[in-house]
Amino acid sequence: MSVAFTRENDLEATAADLPDRPISPHPNLVTSAGMAALDAALGEARAAYAQAQIGDVQADRMAMARATRDLRYYSARRASAQLVEAVAHPRSVQFGTTVTIDREDGRRQVFRIVGEDEADPAKGSVSYVSPLAKALMSKLVGDVALVAGREVEVLEIA
Repeated sequence: MSVAFTRENDLEATAADLPDRPISPHPNLVTSAGMAALDAALGEARAAYAQAQIGDVQADRMAMARATRDLRYYSARRASAQLVEAVAHPRSVQFGTTVTIDREDGRRQVFRIVGEDEADPAKGSVSYVSPLAKALMSKLVGDVALVAGREVEVLEIA
């Protein structure tokens, strides 16, 4: 058997086995920026799907499989998105707020509590279902919360 046929069969099998992206069981809460990001991702997925259809589907099954998977994912996430408008002057920690905390070790950190798809801890945003966000929800300035077995104090809510 030719290596070309083996490789083609392997790619076909891999494309067929490409798993769907997992969808969270939690409500799909999003900020306005998160909704815009979902819209952009859905647009990119539609474009990738259209591009994959133009090409030779037989030749690039992985591109079609990825495009189809991403289109399903972003279509589902956009359909289930629940926009949560920001509160102008929040008194307590809630979805969409930016929270400044002081840790026991003296570190001061600032996080914005956002939806799962828009969370990026390296850029200062955490999902509302993360342990940190859950521990801080409904806290007021000056309140202390237990995060990973250590106390943190809420310094500011914006």
